[in-house]
Amino acid sequence: MAELDTSGGGHKKGPGVKKGKKLSTRVDLTPMVDLGFLLITFFIFTTTMSQPTAMKLILPDDKVKPEEQNKAKESGALTILMGADNHIYYYEGQLKTDASNFLSASYNGENSIRDIILKKKEYVRSIAQDPTNPEKDLVIVIKPSSNCTYKNVIDILDEMSINVVKKYALVDIFDIEELLVKKSDEAAKSSSN
Repeated sequence: MAELDTSGGGHKKGPGVKKGKKLSTRVDLTPMVDLGFLLITFFIFTTTMSQPTAMKLILPDDKVKPEEQNKAKESGALTILMGADNHIYYYEGQLKTDASNFLSASYNGENSIRDIILKKKEYVRSIAQDPTNPEKDLVIVIKPSSNCTYKNVIDILDEMSINVVKKYALVDIFDIEELLVKKSDEAAKSSSN
């Protein structure tokens, strides 16, 4: 706190009277330091730090018996396969034996995967039996191949968030699908050269 020197008694004037020394004011900053630390502590404890940005995934229980697994309607199923060099392939429903419904897509531009997802959502809405939940039957199955990059998987998961797809699954690719993706990747690579 501030201190003032008030000693010296009365005010005498005259030739033999010595004047008292005037002392400067002294400010004690110790309480200010305490207050500063209290404020810093308060703001540290009350401030919310940055929240981790992670996507919430609800994974189903692994069932031993196949009859206990969730079944999807063929009309609402879309399977997305990811190959090398940012290639995307897809098919609706089940893969036909002649692979006539095995088609190619891209991440952007013409025939983008976003457009395909939106068309599938619109189709499922149009045939929906339940008007309160028209997209209940839409299930997207994501199958990364062995040549797919981690970035491609994240991009597809981002597409699910962007397009507000509520039910999707990240599963292992079948051998026949892996072979189709590999052949399609090789054909795309040879056509670009």
